[in-house]
Amino acid sequence: MRILVIEDDPSTSAHIASVLSMEGWQVESAPDGHRGLSMATTRDYDVIVVDRMLPRLDGMSVVRAIRHHGRQSPLLMLSALSDVDHRVEGLDAGADDYLAKPFARSELQARINALTRRLPTFNGRTKLVVDDLELDTFSREVHRAGQRIELQPREYRLLEYLMSNAGKVVTRSMLLEQVWGFYFSPGTSLVETHVSRLRSKIDRGFRSSLLHTIRSVGYCLRAPD
Repeated sequence: MRILVIEDDPSTSAHIASVLSMEGWQVESAPDGHRGLSMATTRDYDVIVVDRMLPRLDGMSVVRAIRHHGRQSPLLMLSALSDVDHRVEGLDAGADDYLAKPFARSELQARINALTRRLPTFNGRTKLVVDDLELDTFSREVHRAGQRIELQPREYRLLEYLMSNAGKVVTRSMLLEQVWGFYFSPGTSLVETHVSRLRSKIDRGFRSSLLHTIRSVGYCLRAPD
């Protein structure tokens, strides 16, 4: 398993590399945003760790650029900025998890392990299908009625979770936990905003609506009756 650590502080970078190497990871490091982005977009990594405050190119820009290049490796953002708004910003930029500094060695290991558990496990099944909507878990492409739909990483994860639970009602809390990794309410319209964006992409202009709001409960993605 390969991991990229983009961190400008030498002692922090060395500490992370030491912790992960002891867990059997092959660790590569980058000391600034430009170098990290170059490595992240030209090599394959199972997980990428990105510091928010980086020289030459800040961590938020690095994460956005990695996602813009279509790279889907799980991303863990590190930062001394730890309030809810900063965490939401990092997750909305495309990070999969957010760890505040200073952090305990055990928590870093737990976060990395959690991200690797989210890596696709195909078990011979590479497509999710609901009516004329198809999601390919291998290529990470989405089509409806033969038309390709471009999704941002968080929109893709949201759709993948909804399609994996097609026909079932999923609550806002379930989505916060499974799609964003939040085990608390951030006090924002995070879920509602992303569901609205996703609905506009997969339903608008098509013959029927698949994504439904269940008032005061949550959401359900299902084929038409």
